[in-house]
Amino acid sequence: MKIAYIAGPYRSNTINGVVQNIRKAERVAIKYWKKGYFAYCPHKNTSLLDGVLPDEVWLKGNLEMLSRCDVIIMVKGWRNSEGAKAELKFAVKKGLGVIYE
Repeated sequence: MKIAYIAGPYRSNTINGVVQNIRKAERVAIKYWKKGYFAYCPHKNTSLLDGVLPDEVWLKGNLEMLSRCDVIIMVKGWRNSEGAKAELKFAVKKGLGVIYE
């Protein structure tokens, strides 16, 4: 089973915006589960844990998970996310496949 990493915006100016970003990533993850991938969705893994640890901890952990994936799925709106752009750059450097939603 190939492993897909779901990358897209998480942060927002409001908690509702964050929840909407989580839900958008979740819908993409479900789509790829149905296609036969193991879809790793960091939005769901650390949802609403903001402030528990420094952001750097989450970002470092996500890059570790991404290094073990076969493909990165770029969720619509990813260009507005510094984190997603960094994840894409990392994935390309590692030679992973890239799919743009």
